[in-house]
Amino acid sequence: MGRRKAGFRKNHQFANQRANQSNDGKDNRKPYSDIIRENEKFVKYYDTQNVCKKEEFDDFIASLKKDLPATFRITGSKGVACKMLEIVQGQFIKDCLNQEGGEGEGKPPSIFPLPWYPDKLAWQLELTRNDIRRCEAYYKLHNFLISETEHGTISRQETVSMIPPLLLDVQPHHKVLDMCAAPGSKTAQILEMLHANDDPIPSGYVIANDVDNKRCYMLVHQAKRLNSPCVAIINHDSAILPNLSASLPDGSIEQVQFDRVLCDVPCSGDGTLRKNPDIWMKWTPANGLNLHGIQSRILRRGAELLTTGGRLVYSTCSINPIENEAVIHRLLSETDGALQLVDVSSSLPGLKFMPGMENWLVGSRNLEFYSSYEEVDEKWRTTIRPQMFPPKPEDKEKYQLNRCMRILPHHQNTGAFFVAVIEKIRPLHSKEKSFKTHEVAEETNANKKRENEDNLPQNQRKKRRKDGYREDPFVFFKDEEPVWNDIKSFYEVSDSFDSKCLLTRCHFGKKKNIYLTSNAVRDLVVQNQSVIKFINTGVKAFVRCDNKNMKCAFRIANDGLESIYPYIGESRKVNIPKEDLITLLLNTNPEKSPPIASLSEVIQKQVEGLSPGSCVLIYKEEIEGSEEPLVIHISGWRGTTSLRCYMAQYSTVHLLRLLGGDISKYDVNKFKKSDEDEDKTEEKSESQ
Repeated sequence: MGRRKAGFRKNHQFANQRANQSNDGKDNRKPYSDIIRENEKFVKYYDTQNVCKKEEFDDFIASLKKDLPATFRITGSKGVACKMLEIVQGQFIKDCLNQEGGEGEGKPPSIFPLPWYPDKLAWQLELTRNDIRRCEAYYKLHNFLISETEHGTISRQETVSMIPPLLLDVQPHHKVLDMCAAPGSKTAQILEMLHANDDPIPSGYVIANDVDNKRCYMLVHQAKRLNSPCVAIINHDSAILPNLSASLPDGSIEQVQFDRVLCDVPCSGDGTLRKNPDIWMKWTPANGLNLHGIQSRILRRGAELLTTGGRLVYSTCSINPIENEAVIHRLLSETDGALQLVDVSSSLPGLKFMPGMENWLVGSRNLEFYSSYEEVDEKWRTTIRPQMFPPKPEDKEKYQLNRCMRILPHHQNTGAFFVAVIEKIRPLHSKEKSFKTHEVAEETNANKKRENEDNLPQNQRKKRRKDGYREDPFVFFKDEEPVWNDIKSFYEVSDSFDSKCLLTRCHFGKKKNIYLTSNAVRDLVVQNQSVIKFINTGVKAFVRCDNKNMKCAFRIANDGLESIYPYIGESRKVNIPKEDLITLLLNTNPEKSPPIASLSEVIQKQVEGLSPGSCVLIYKEEIEGSEEPLVIHISGWRGTTSLRCYMAQYSTVHLLRLLGGDISKYDVNKFKKSDEDEDKTEEKSESQ
């Protein structure tokens, strides 16, 4: 291999741009519509591997060439989710089903709840862009999904991507590790399960990790939509993730072992051909061979960090057994009975899948197939390894690889996916759970290694690159925090609230935003900031609002309101009727907030003795057919003579939908002319 030119940087931000341009400087990239969805090697490879029944193979390939239908999940508290489901079914889906079929067909579009997802909270719809452009009902549904996704009550997520978190079976008290979390749709789903009992601060938490610094900020965006104080986002190579420490009630330190671990590992992605058709052009048999090693290392590290009796889910969006069953078989064979596959075939009734493969061939990049390592040609032995081959026939019962799940595209019109659920029976090795004292010794050794390296000549030192941004510090409140006394007094915060779980992102200067974490996450950050890079944690609870009429310099933020609501005194809480709440939400000019005198007597009496400043507006409504009422908490502001609420536009639209208010001024509808356009049309016709 020749030497690279001076100044060459692999994966440099401009490298891909240059690669996609020809010598004449023109961009040669093709739009998806122009991509030919054919690859002879792909077809031959999977036909040889027998990934499905022979009579189904043509349907399997044909399905991969079609576009993927859209899917979404309804999220939020039980009351909000129930109300949202009522709106989705009663308004949008009903209107869509009354339309004629898409793309000139004579039947209605296929829109239905996923049969295996609990409580009808996940839906699949087969609509093309042309359908959305030509039909008002589809256009309204499209706009609704965009708006509610921004608010966080809808998650647009691929169907098969919803399966791993469901099989993980997360409970509110679990410590959960998501090892390769970006872009974050599964992390968000896990967080929803953590808050399934509508507990604002459950005892469990989620640690979401990704090796790519930039992709970590996609995780931050996903987590912020859910407003959870029980999540921390970290940036590290998951294959060598360090041991994390946590303090015990007696003050001692122990290594964290997780109750649940999700390994959704990097893969060749050939299960996403329907969503990413450019893979048709790039796919080769070598992709799986090259990824097998890193996938195995990530899975092994996840198993080490799992507690005994805990559950690990391994998943890929690949069809290749080298990335799937071969990785599972390798781990099970190397851990000598410490782990076992769990039979989850009855966990999701209605989901169609195939059992895991117990026999497969290993193919070279030239499609030369081998059934054992002894057969492998010498030239391929560096890329094809012994661990990639299936178990011997007499060992099949021992590993039970048929307990894995393979989801194929032609079964339920989805992408292709692989899932395996592993349970830990006993520790993988004797030193698995060690205390901090051992880690200090390891850290000292690492420091000595760095010192020795620094003594080497310049040309012999390893190049050390620091990728990503430098994060602001996580500065937690101390016992005597100056700003806290004013906040606690003004909002009559309960003594049971632990102010040491509040943090800011600066050591000096004015504290602009104050964030809240759970006690367990706080401890994790404090103990491990020097070991691993934390990107983000905490939900915004208080925002500085210097106002001469306010006794406290901080107002309550909507983001963290649900978490701190149980601790706020009754004096700052206002029960608001529906009509008054709609009036406040429809006001878009903060300088002309509705006068208190214009609101109902119920409000006027409640705010009569309320001093100016931030308050909590509370709305309750019983939902027909549901045990859970709809409860809404909003950060409000009591001015000297007016009342308003703090709301982003997408949240305003969401609440108006729930309350049955008028959203016409926010809802752009290209199918209806505005009043001005209608007036102009009338004037034009009269003049003619």
